[in-house]
Amino acid sequence: MVLPIVAIIGRPNVGKSALVNRIAGGRQSIVFDQPGVTRDRTYQPAFWQDREFLVVDTGGLVFDDDTEFLPFIREQAMAALVEAAAAIFVVDGQFGPTEADQEIASWLRTQGVPVLLAVNKCESPDEGIIQAAQFWELGLGEPYAVSAIHGSGSGELLDALVAHLPPADELEVHEEYRVAIVGRPNVGKSSLLNAFVGEKRSIVSPISGTTRDAIDMVVVRGEGDDQRRYRLIDTAGIRKKKNVNFGPEFFGINRAFKAIKRADVVLLVIDALDGVTEQDQKLAGRIEEEGRACVIVVNKWDAVDKDAYTIYDFDQTIEAKLHFLGWAKRLYVSALSGKRLPNI
Repeated sequence: MVLPIVAIIGRPNVGKSALVNRIAGGRQSIVFDQPGVTRDRTYQPAFWQDREFLVVDTGGLVFDDDTEFLPFIREQAMAALVEAAAAIFVVDGQFGPTEADQEIASWLRTQGVPVLLAVNKCESPDEGIIQAAQFWELGLGEPYAVSAIHGSGSGELLDALVAHLPPADELEVHEEYRVAIVGRPNVGKSSLLNAFVGEKRSIVSPISGTTRDAIDMVVVRGEGDDQRRYRLIDTAGIRKKKNVNFGPEFFGINRAFKAIKRADVVLLVIDALDGVTEQDQKLAGRIEEEGRACVIVVNKWDAVDKDAYTIYDFDQTIEAKLHFLGWAKRLYVSALSGKRLPNI
């Protein structure tokens, strides 16, 4: 079923991910008291009244800072808005309107997408009315006082939202194949996803740990009766447990394990330059334990010295170290150049 998309927009640390989890009725988006935790855009199914939709969490928008991941976060938020049927602009009721809120509001008014204004962190109903009233000055219509933590006010917000969403009987129905992309940090998982999709769906960076959530994206291949829909799930890179601190990375790894569990097929991505590591073996073991179909994708094959190391040599390594996945198809690819990616 092709569901309408609702984009959650706002500056950092106003509670966007908490509101996404409240609307979706789960804890899929990573919530942590630190700005910049959400970087990519992540999708969750939601339901209200008789309407189904996808709610997409985005990174905190900052327009006047180009350091670290902020330009990429802006790019992801803008991409989410392009495909959205409606947007929810989240602000902090305890902090009041800020210059950054004004900038985002001005930008949203130029986008041609219906916008609902959610004033979050209004924990007291009486004070919430006063807190929300401050945000009339943004010029985006009625501010809805909500508490993502307690759930108060979210019903009124969603009642207003459904007016912008199509009824369920107008939605197209399609079968999907769920494909999880897993591997250690920096092996090229997000680059593979972007190559499949043909857009910058995930933030690609040489810094380990760029992807923190499990990120869904639907890709359609073929036409007519041969058409197939694939739900691709990019996941956080999985490191050894002793190297993982409690926080965003810890939650991201848990999301990756859940992605393996809900996938029909898992792409195990291995770095051709590093070979098969102990962590690759543990990931392969998790895939086997969950009983999932698997394709072993050896990425960065374009960077390997073919005179010194051949596909036959790497096959021997895989057979020795991943013998319990001996049935899995192996592909040697380059996400950077696109070589052999269609074979996946």
